[in-house]
Amino acid sequence: MNDLNPTVAALVERSNRLGADPRNTNYAGGNTSAKGTETDPVTGEDVELVWVKGSGGDLGTLTPSGLAVLRLDRMRALVDVYPGLEREDEMVAAFDYCLHGKGGAAPSIDTAMHGLVDAAHVDHLHPDSGIAIATSADGQELTTTIFGDQVVWVPWRRPGFQLGLDIAEIKEKNPQARGCILGGHGITAWGDTSEEAEANSLWIIEAAASYIAEHSKAEPFGPALEGYAALPEDERRAKAAALAPTVRGIASADRPMVGHFTDTDEVLDFLAHAEHPRLGALGTSCPDHFLRTKVKPLVLDLPASASVEDSIARLQELAVSYREDYQAYYDRHATPDSPAIRGKDPLIVLVPGVGMFSFGKDKQTARVAGEFYVNAINVMRGAEGLSSYAPIDEAEKFRIEYWALEEAKLQRMPKPKPLATRVALVTGAASGIGLATARRLAAEGAAVVIADLSLEKAQAAAAAISDELGGSTDVAVGVQVDVSDAAAVQAAVDATVLAFGGVDLVVNNAGLSLSRSLLETTEQDWDLQHDVMAKGSFLVAQAAARAMIAQGMGGDIVYISSKNSIFAGPNNVAYGAAKADQAHQVRLLAAELGEHGIKVNGVNPDGVVQGSGIFASGWGANRAAVYGVEEQDLGKFYAQRTILKREVLPDNIANAVFVLCSAELSHTTGLHIPVDAGVAAAFLR
Repeated sequence: MNDLNPTVAALVERSNRLGADPRNTNYAGGNTSAKGTETDPVTGEDVELVWVKGSGGDLGTLTPSGLAVLRLDRMRALVDVYPGLEREDEMVAAFDYCLHGKGGAAPSIDTAMHGLVDAAHVDHLHPDSGIAIATSADGQELTTTIFGDQVVWVPWRRPGFQLGLDIAEIKEKNPQARGCILGGHGITAWGDTSEEAEANSLWIIEAAASYIAEHSKAEPFGPALEGYAALPEDERRAKAAALAPTVRGIASADRPMVGHFTDTDEVLDFLAHAEHPRLGALGTSCPDHFLRTKVKPLVLDLPASASVEDSIARLQELAVSYREDYQAYYDRHATPDSPAIRGKDPLIVLVPGVGMFSFGKDKQTARVAGEFYVNAINVMRGAEGLSSYAPIDEAEKFRIEYWALEEAKLQRMPKPKPLATRVALVTGAASGIGLATARRLAAEGAAVVIADLSLEKAQAAAAAISDELGGSTDVAVGVQVDVSDAAAVQAAVDATVLAFGGVDLVVNNAGLSLSRSLLETTEQDWDLQHDVMAKGSFLVAQAAARAMIAQGMGGDIVYISSKNSIFAGPNNVAYGAAKADQAHQVRLLAAELGEHGIKVNGVNPDGVVQGSGIFASGWGANRAAVYGVEEQDLGKFYAQRTILKREVLPDNIANAVFVLCSAELSHTTGLHIPVDAGVAAAFLR
């Protein structure tokens, strides 16, 4: 950052430090700012600027491009044209007329707070300890007790221009103060230097946390509930996997969602104590919390010992009640100008003894929603330990959730990719066709599970795909599976639903081949190839179909079969027969699963040499010997025997899989697509 304005460099470094510690603020929560000067390229004179974290950014990963840059004189001049509280939303658009230069991030609703407060550096954060004080029934008194006159209590006010004016006035009237507790919301701190602002922020956070730790009652969530304690880890995760598809279906009734599972101590302890139903019903308070989690969760009201079947039945009953309750909440507060209801399904589902399922438009959003609810649990623990938890009232929550500015932000979101919200499980995906397919599905927006016999290779492939798509660990995961083992297959499907909430798209790609004549093929050769491809595909399809049916969201199963399922060639009896088995499974399952909205289709490749694990393991050398060519020339040989004279590459098969699973072929099932550059003997008849 040596070429940056020193003020900007210090701001980014401070922001990254604050954002890196979850005790200070949550993902994308809070904002920071700094005031300083730069040379105006038009006049050549110094101009006073304020740099503020832009709308939607994250402090922990903030870069200079994530800052909104405004001229301070113009931003402060807005005070003279402020039309009042009823029209304060108009001020956000006015910030655009205060921007300095091109580029930079869009100014957030909190920009006024940063620009109007007479301090060179300002931090606004959402620490659990600070929000615990902010949401306590005795929050104002606690603020004085904990901080004396160093921190000032600010009653709840929705973020906006008026809040900025209020805090600016507090700073002016309380020159000794280091910051504020914002009722129902969070903290704001300031300083003359970046170091001083950061120190003041951390002092407020740590002082609140220390006071809570020292003075909290022993059991903030009440006595332990008999039968609600956490199940042993293996039992807990097995039950979570069994429930996950049903829970995802509940959360996706209005629109498909991706899920995340959390069984941290905070969640399990909360659900194990008597007050969790009351506190869950009160909902979250901080705007960042309930915008991510909805105003309250769906809580299963059965003990940990309840069977999976009983839990599913009760969850389905509660889902109906939740939707009715949310509709009533909307109807109570909506005005003719309110945005349309955005969906009545829960984003947080809590299961005693098991954990929390959280949901969003993608894995990151779902994971972050869960993190925010853990923040809310911590807030409730702190508030209940000192006083009682008193979040902002329902009407204010509605004003935030259905804020016109929030709606405008949602409308600016980019159009989802074609496979957004879909969860794909690809077998044999660490190389060749499987890897190319997984890469294509992820690029089109799917969350992808790379399943392979080698866990190390599966995880490496998942990491490579994640790196290609920006480095997010929420894109792909690797799991180990032997598809010929029913227990291993079920474990892979369980891992999929725990990683992403469910499964929508399965690609049966795992395979191997031993090129031998009839007389040379042993019983072991026959069993191995049929176990992996015929039996393996059956086991994967069966386990995945159970999850898909439980979700009630339809799905796709794609078999990577082969031109050899139709074409009869020499020295290929076990492989060709296994592929023919797979090909007919496509037709059989298409006929059976259609009533559940599950499409089953196949792809028939031929001659895919590049990147192929099968060809590299000896099949290529054998085929080359059969055809009398050099092994390195086998791909070219295959190309010359085709009608199109083109070599078939893994990406060509990946393209076909994508098309089969896309909306364009939503009415196609039972189809085999040849991807062989044209082999007349393998034409479908």
